[in-house]
Amino acid sequence: MSSYQFTYSIYQRQFRQPLHTSHGIWEVRAGIIIYLTDDVGRSHAGEIAPIPWFGSESVAQAIEWCQQIGDRITADQINLIPNRLPACQFGFGSALAAFDPDLSIIGGASILENRDLLEISALLPTGTAAIDAWQTLWTQGYKTFKWKIGVAEIDLELAIWGQLMAALPPAAKLRLDANGGLTYSEAAQWLKICSQEPRIEFIEQPLAPHLIAETILLAQISVNELADICATPLALDESVATFDRLQVIYNQGWRGIYVIKPGIAGFPWRLSEFIIQHQLDVVFSSVLETSIGRTAAFNLASGLQLQRAMGFGIDAWFEDDF
Repeated sequence: MSSYQFTYSIYQRQFRQPLHTSHGIWEVRAGIIIYLTDDVGRSHAGEIAPIPWFGSESVAQAIEWCQQIGDRITADQINLIPNRLPACQFGFGSALAAFDPDLSIIGGASILENRDLLEISALLPTGTAAIDAWQTLWTQGYKTFKWKIGVAEIDLELAIWGQLMAALPPAAKLRLDANGGLTYSEAAQWLKICSQEPRIEFIEQPLAPHLIAETILLAQISVNELADICATPLALDESVATFDRLQVIYNQGWRGIYVIKPGIAGFPWRLSEFIIQHQLDVVFSSVLETSIGRTAAFNLASGLQLQRAMGFGIDAWFEDDF
C-alpha cells in the first residue's frame, strides 16, 4: 500500500478588482496547496480551491480535513475522501495521479506544454468595463470571452451587450454567464436577442441550479422556435458543479453543454470516465485556482481532447503570478 509524507500550506490571493457575480462580490481567493512525497523522495503538489456557493466544501472545512490527517496519508485514504469534500478529492487525487501512470491522464505534461495545445477563454469584467477590456486580451491571443449577466438590471445589461457586440471582431466568440441569476422571462428575452447574433457561443446557467425542468424547456424553445434564425445553446454550470450533481442532472435528461469546474468536481479519473462514457459536450472552467490546479485541469482536458475553449483566462484578475 502506497504511503506518502503529507504537508500543506494555505494561501490568499487578492483580486486586482472585485469579481461581481449574481452570487455577490468576491475580493480574495483562499485555498490550500498540498504536497505528497513518496519514500524515494519524489514529490507532487495538488490544489484545494473550494467554492462553497457552488456546492463544494468551504476553505475552513478543507483545512479541518487536512489538519486531521497527520503527516502521512495512504492512497487508500485518499480514495476514501468523502463526496462532501469534492475540492479535497480533486487536490489529493491530482497529486496522487502524478505518481501513478494508470491514474494520470497524459503523463504529467507541464502547464506550458498543455496550454499551447488548448484554446483558452478569457473572463471579461462586468458592466461597461468589458467594452474596452477585450482589446488587450485579444492582442494576447484570446478569441473567446465570457461576460457575466444577471448582475444589473436587464435593460442596462442589454444596452452594454449591444455596445460590446459592436466592438468585438467578427471572429470573436462570447459566452454569457448568468450564474443562475435570471428569471425565466429574462432568460427567454436573452435567448431571443442572442438568436440574432451567431458570435454568442452559449448562455451559461440562466436559471437557478434547481430549476432543471425549466432550463430544459428553455433549451427546447431555443432549438424549436429559433433554429431558423440562429439557436443559442444553453450550458449548465452550478447545476453540475460537483460529481454527484453531474450524475443527477445527466439522469434527469440534460443533453446540452456541461460547464465543469474540475477543481470542485471530485477525483479526476472518475470525472474523466464519466465524460467519456456519456460523450458529454464539455467546457472546463476555472475555480480561480493557481497554476498548480490549472496544470491538473489542463492535463485532464488534454487527455479528453475537449473541443471547446477552456474557461481559464484568469491571469489578469490577480496581483500575483502564482
